[in-house]
Amino acid sequence: MSLSTQGVNHAPYTMAVSAGLDGLRQIKKLERKDLLGMHDLSSEEVELILDVADCMKGAMSNANVLSECLRGKSLATAFYEPSTRTRTSFERAGKALGMSVTNLQIDVSSVAKGESLKDTALTLQSVGYDAIVIRHWASGAPHFIAKYVSASVINAGDGMHEHPTQALLDLYTMRKVKGRLHGLKIAIIGDILHSRVARSIIFALSKFNSELVVCGPPTMLPRAFSEFGVKVAKRIEEAIEGADIIYMLRIQLERQRVGLFPSIGEYAKLYGMTLERVRLASEDAIVMHPGPMNRGVEIASDLADSEKARILDQVTNGVAVRMAVLWLLLGSQ
Repeated sequence: MSLSTQGVNHAPYTMAVSAGLDGLRQIKKLERKDLLGMHDLSSEEVELILDVADCMKGAMSNANVLSECLRGKSLATAFYEPSTRTRTSFERAGKALGMSVTNLQIDVSSVAKGESLKDTALTLQSVGYDAIVIRHWASGAPHFIAKYVSASVINAGDGMHEHPTQALLDLYTMRKVKGRLHGLKIAIIGDILHSRVARSIIFALSKFNSELVVCGPPTMLPRAFSEFGVKVAKRIEEAIEGADIIYMLRIQLERQRVGLFPSIGEYAKLYGMTLERVRLASEDAIVMHPGPMNRGVEIASDLADSEKARILDQVTNGVAVRMAVLWLLLGSQ
């Protein structure tokens, strides 16, 4: 199946929904057990996920079809770091597809008694879960457990490494609004160094001939992204000039060992996004943020609540994207 972000023919997906479960089963699946990052996904795989997410979003009113998709399958979520949007949307996605969903409470599980990550994963495997969604403070944790379990492992954020489903829902939102991914200018502003979201978005958009510009305090700007064609802007005005999409990131104080900027006030003054600054971008530019937001720091409150912001759309789209991921990894051929 040839897929393109420009002029996508959604007819096969619409027909699949109307044809019921048998129709959905005709959609080709991802030829991989796990979803661990955007770096190793091909552009065709990314497009497939986005197209099936469109199918899932359109089918949400047809709960009877969706609830049969993965009936009998089970999902365990293990979040070693706090989460609201990712955890709840995976739970919502799994239940919408008919899965049984268990949220592992890390602080009252055997992890609190010293159980290793490997043994926790093997325990979940032995109980019989078909998929494990994991967020962990250690980069590479999902890749580690994926080697030991036959269940599909989905990375919900690992340290400062990646957050693939966040990037996928972001790309889905961009494509919904702009109609394409190719040829866009995307400015990513803020704490690039500590952001796994930024890494996944950069890895993903580098596959679509988009112009990527990053800007933030020099102490938060890794140079390693130059190999992906990412430009580094010294001033926020330079970064957002003519941008189609402005993607704001919060300061991740929890990952900083030393102070990397003088003060919150100075950061907001130099790198905060306001309605006035947005006027430097293209006329129809949109503003995105992965959450949680720090209003008045990286984004002004009136901007966050304006029609320019698509932050709540990102949250809504996350459910459909995660439904698509679960189906493409676990659905029957």
